[in-house]
Amino acid sequence: MSDNDTNQAQDLREETAAAAPEVAEHDAADARFDKLEAELAESKQAVLYAHAEAQNIRRRAEKETADARAYASTAFARDLLSVADNLARGLDAIPADLREDEKMKGLVAGLEATGRELEAVFQRHGIKKMTTIGEKLDPNFHQAMFELPSDEPAGTVVQEMQSGYMIKDRLLRPALVGVAKAQ
Repeated sequence: MSDNDTNQAQDLREETAAAAPEVAEHDAADARFDKLEAELAESKQAVLYAHAEAQNIRRRAEKETADARAYASTAFARDLLSVADNLARGLDAIPADLREDEKMKGLVAGLEATGRELEAVFQRHGIKKMTTIGEKLDPNFHQAMFELPSDEPAGTVVQEMQSGYMIKDRLLRPALVGVAKAQ
C-alpha cells in the first residue's frame, strides 16, 4: 500500500467517524417517528371504538325509552284484565228473560256499554284480545288446561276458559284453553 492509499483510507475512516453521529441521530429520529406513528394509530383506533360505543349506548337508551313508553302500562293492563273478565262473566250470567225485563234493561245496557268502553280503552292502548278457537295450540300464546275428545285435529284449541291478550307485540296474558286430543 502506498502512502497515498493509506492517506485515503485514513480520510475515509475520519469521514465515517464524523458521519456516524449523524447516522445515529437520524436512526434515533426515525425510531421516535415510528413510535409516534404507532401511538397515533392506537389513539385513532381508541377514538373510533369510543365513538362506536357511544353510538351503541345512545341507540340502546333510545330503544329502552321507547319500550318503557310502549309497555309502561303492562302491569296496570294486566290488573284490568280481571275486571274485564268479571264484567264479561257478569253479562253472560244474566238470563235471557231478565234481559227482556223492563226493570233490568237499563242495568244490562249500562253493563254492556261499560264493556264496550273498556274494550275501546284497551284498543287505544294497544291491548288486543287474541282469537284462539280453531287455532293450533301455540305454547307461546296458549296455556292448555285439559284435553277434550273432538272431531278437530289433535292439538287444535276447541274451548277457551279465559281469553288471552297481547299488548302491542308482546304477550300480556296467555289464553287458558282446552285442546282436542287424538282419538
